[in-house]
Amino acid sequence: MRIDIIDTITDPGKAGRANEDRLGFNRDAAFVLDGATGLGDRQFMPAYGSDAAWIAEFAAARLTDSFTANADVRQTVRTISAAARTAFAAVAGDHPRYAWPLAAFAALRATPQALQFCGFGDSVVYILHDDGRAETFTALPEAPVREQAAARIHVERLGGIGAGGIATSDPQTLEQLRRSRERQNTNEGTVWSFGLVPEAADHLVTQDVVMTGGATAIICSDGLADLVTLYGAYDAGGLVRRAATAGLRPLLGELRRFERELDPDGLTYPRFKQSDDTTAILCRLEI
Repeated sequence: MRIDIIDTITDPGKAGRANEDRLGFNRDAAFVLDGATGLGDRQFMPAYGSDAAWIAEFAAARLTDSFTANADVRQTVRTISAAARTAFAAVAGDHPRYAWPLAAFAALRATPQALQFCGFGDSVVYILHDDGRAETFTALPEAPVREQAAARIHVERLGGIGAGGIATSDPQTLEQLRRSRERQNTNEGTVWSFGLVPEAADHLVTQDVVMTGGATAIICSDGLADLVTLYGAYDAGGLVRRAATAGLRPLLGELRRFERELDPDGLTYPRFKQSDDTTAILCRLEI
């Protein structure tokens, strides 16, 4: 199995804010990390723009070296998370769990046995097989519906997303998001992420991809996936076909048009941010 990179894109959701997504690849794998918007009162890790950007960068740099065909992927995640926790604690000390940085993750890896999907959270892999089959792989398939329902309550209460195009500007919504974030990476919650909790490695979602021939794939953060799950502009196969024909940048333009021109206040398409960081890898899969 071979993974060949065709195109990549990464773009911040808002000018002047840190891009909290990262991507990476090596000879055996390709992956995207989507740092979760910070909910703490301050930033702790300097030089990255946000703690979410820091954890995405920290993990991406190490995955590029260690996420290989024969690696024990759960041990790899556990080792990186333990190192991240040590590094964060050395600077930040003890703080509420809602202030801990974390990230969603989606990857394809060519192992000696099969092509493998690995993931945490709501980042996505879309695969269009040469025989016409389209598949979606994500660790948290219920996330789009659940988030849209919560965002609708917020938007209806405020009459829009909120100041600065982000829901965390509202104290009531911020408190609700903090309570939810506190449960992540715990047995009391339902969401496991790449972050400061080594035990999350035990909950990494892995799944073999059945390949009968070649395929084309998009690995992306939920920003680009919104074209499928929120805006309904494409289905999985259509998104990959469009990228394979025109590249990833036109898809980014379509996404930003929905966010910034057609529905800037989130009234038609409820969400917690006007524009989300968007990162994707377009790749060719060959047996």
